This record gives sequence, structure tokens and C-alpha cells, in this order.
Amino acid sequence: MRWTLPNILTVLRLAAAPLVPLMFFFLSRPFADFAALALFLIAAVTDWFDGYLARAWGQESRFGAAMDPIADKAMVIIAVVVITGYSGMNPWLILPATVILFREVFVSGLREFLGDKARLLKVTKLAKWKTTAQMVAIAVLFLGTGLNYYETGHPPLVGETSLPWSDSWSDLATQAGLALIWIAAVLTAITGWDYFAKARPFLRDDHGA
Repeated sequence: MRWTLPNILTVLRLAAAPLVPLMFFFLSRPFADFAALALFLIAAVTDWFDGYLARAWGQESRFGAAMDPIADKAMVIIAVVVITGYSGMNPWLILPATVILFREVFVSGLREFLGDKARLLKVTKLAKWKTTAQMVAIAVLFLGTGLNYYETGHPPLVGETSLPWSDSWSDLATQAGLALIWIAAVLTAITGWDYFAKARPFLRDDHGA
């Protein structure tokens, strides 16, 4: 591995993923929510920069190609788990979160099974939009949980199923985040099915016979 700036940014983003839940371990709320939001936004920005710089400077590498999607998935999955817990296990969030988590595990399993044929599942433009939608939704949801705790002094009630339409900033951020996470979940499901369709011929028992 060459320690180019794009690769360094990728490694830093990968290291930042487990720091998101640690914000809630070391900091009190709502400071933990806002610190996690800042960390997530920085990671999202570096996600764009490392790819752009690698292409612009001719520093694309196998390490970057392998670690970049892993860093994205680690950041998204860990953040989704944290937000789901701190949002009071809201079913309106649990369902799209389940779709996102299932798809990431499913596609990773397909790539592992295909081995050297995994290049057939290369990242598509729609998949990039999916990742962008996920990151924007997660950032807005972090803003919503932080504002909610700041305004009320406590997290949402566990199992709360209603959509509290009101004029508060926390509700506005939360509802926007929920809408975005559902959009992201739909894109996630579509890209997951696209990858499955491409891999399906290689899953047949008579393939290559």
C-alpha cells in the first residue's frame, strides 16, 4: 500500500466509523449527538475527496478500491445502529434501517461467493446515489436526535410509533431524516436487486457445466 493522500483519507474514514458510538460513551447528550454528526459529516466529505483526488492525481490503487466501499459500509451501518437505538426504536426508522443492513450484508456475501468474478458487481452510479442518500439521511437524523434531546431533555419514548408533526426544529429534522432514509432504503433495495440479478447466473448449479 502506498500512503497517498487518498489512501490516508480512506483509512481515517474507516477508523472514524467506530468513533461514532464512542461519542455517546464519553460525551453527554446532546453534545454526543452533535459530535457524532460532525464526525459523520467530515467522513462523508472525505468520501468524495479521496475518490476525486485519486482520479485527478492518478493515484488510484487496489487498496483504495477495496477499502473505500468497506469504509462507507462501516460508517453507514454503525451510524444506523446508533441512530436506531437513540431514536427510541421507532418502527418508522427500524424498517428502512433493516432494508439497508440486509442489503449490505447480502451484497457483501455475494461478492465473497463470486470471488474473482466479483468485478461483475462493480459500483454503479445508482449505488453511489444510494450511498449519498444514506449519508444525508443519517446526518439529518443525528441532527434530529440532538435537537430533540436539547429541546426536551430526554430521548424519544421507546416504541413510539406516531409521527409528531409540529413546529419544533427537532421534529422538522426528524421527519426530514425519516423521509430521506426511506428514499435511501428504496434505492438500497433497487441496487441490491440489480446486483443479485447480475450474480444469479453464477448461482445456478449447472453454471459452467
